[in-house]
Amino acid sequence: MLKSLALNDGTVNDTWSSVGRLGMFIHVTAGFGDVGFAGYWTLEIFCIQPIVIYPNVEICQIYYHTIEGEYDNYSGGKYQNNTGIQPSLLYWGFEK
Repeated sequence: MLKSLALNDGTVNDTWSSVGRLGMFIHVTAGFGDVGFAGYWTLEIFCIQPIVIYPNVEICQIYYHTIEGEYDNYSGGKYQNNTGIQPSLLYWGFEK
């Protein structure tokens, strides 16, 4: 299920060690959401061995944190206001 999120607080994605012990790794490269991001998140999942995931089994969690003090609101970037599943846009940094 895809969900579009508009974030006004900081977020952190996390998983449980029991899931990692099965050989499933979730959101390893970018565990924080940007304050002000609006769009669909990509949840990165990879397995180092075959694994069965049953319906309704929780494999990760998202924390929402209150931001205090001054901060710059995220206002743009490759994935801001995206619609649906996104491929990597890493190449944007190399285009002139």
